[in-house]
Amino acid sequence: MKHLKLIINNENKKKEIFFHKNELQLILNLYARMVSSGDWKDYEITKSLKPRNESEKYLVKNSQNKIISSSDNLGRLIGKIIWKKLKLVN
Repeated sequence: MKHLKLIINNENKKKEIFFHKNELQLILNLYARMVSSGDWKDYEITKSLKPRNESEKYLVKNSQNKIISSSDNLGRLIGKIIWKKLKLVN
């Protein structure tokens, strides 16, 4: 037992498929702000695992799955959209 070694292989680490805690906090803060003001519409924020280019890592899509905006930084993406100007069209 005294010759055991701990080997950590980080090269096979899976890509992160979920939002990090700080990313989720940004989304939840936006949700709380928009719901409390009565302006929230049917939009989704997604994290792309294999973006075509780096600026499409985070996407905001409408209910028809059309991309409204994209960015490589979630905070900038949320900050650059004027959420109250977006309208849900049936």
